[in-house]
Amino acid sequence: MNHFQWRPKERPCYLINGEFCADSELPFSHFNRGFLYSDGFFETVRICNGIPQHLALHWNRISSSLKAHRIENKQGLTKKKLGQRLQELCERNAIHQGGRVRITFFRDGGGRYRPESNEMAWIATAEPLQNNLLTSEEKGLTVDLYSGMQKQVNALSNFKNLSSSLYIQAALWAEDQGLDDALIQNEDFNVIESSHSNLFLVSNGALYTPGLDSGPVGGVMRASTINVALRAGYKVYECNITPHEMMAADEMFLTNTIRGIQWIASFKDRRYFHTTSKELLKLMNEALISQLEPEGQARDKFGPPVR
Repeated sequence: MNHFQWRPKERPCYLINGEFCADSELPFSHFNRGFLYSDGFFETVRICNGIPQHLALHWNRISSSLKAHRIENKQGLTKKKLGQRLQELCERNAIHQGGRVRITFFRDGGGRYRPESNEMAWIATAEPLQNNLLTSEEKGLTVDLYSGMQKQVNALSNFKNLSSSLYIQAALWAEDQGLDDALIQNEDFNVIESSHSNLFLVSNGALYTPGLDSGPVGGVMRASTINVALRAGYKVYECNITPHEMMAADEMFLTNTIRGIQWIASFKDRRYFHTTSKELLKLMNEALISQLEPEGQARDKFGPPVR
């Protein structure tokens, strides 16, 4: 019988429920509810100059996710405490420029479908990125619709749940087709997101993005993009988007906390411009550069979450 052992990519330091531990001390249990039942969610935080970005937006989504999953924050974790711990995690892992932190939250304790406890547990890992600021592919992305499954709209649709089978299958399909990404539809066959990003269309100088009621993940970069676009004078509409409307758009782009803004070059036989996405990415990086102080000392120039 083969011995099964799993470890994430080795890093000098991890965070377990707010406490630091080395790789050799990292606990792993086959009875973890996140492992057994996908009973939880995760957040991915962009690091710039060693500092967690958009922390207010992330904390609001963490709080909403805990409530939706009925997981109780009895540890007294706050935005301030989380920000301090994540920044120290980056320092201990020698991440002084760009990086990525993943925080996985899950329900602690045992039980089967009926949990024995609703208390929160969490683990955070950090890794460096090559780029300190947000970048975009010069040639743009090639995408198409994934028809293998549709996303069901429910109370958990807007969160980054541990159960990610739909996104994995869509990404595998895109790879098989030689595409950069796959677009996902809901049960009404409206296009709502990609396998890892939120979707935006540009038509006649206005931005359109699927509303949260249609089922996409309520992305932090989605909210940031809306706020930046509004401040730059763009009109932004949250609405249903169909493949027909995508074919008629002037531009399309995807947003993701780590990847930033990625412009779509082609969908089926349609080709797109990327003037607006370039301008918004430039504004995003200017805002990042101007707020490179620790959380609590700098004003969040990306504003509160947009709903």
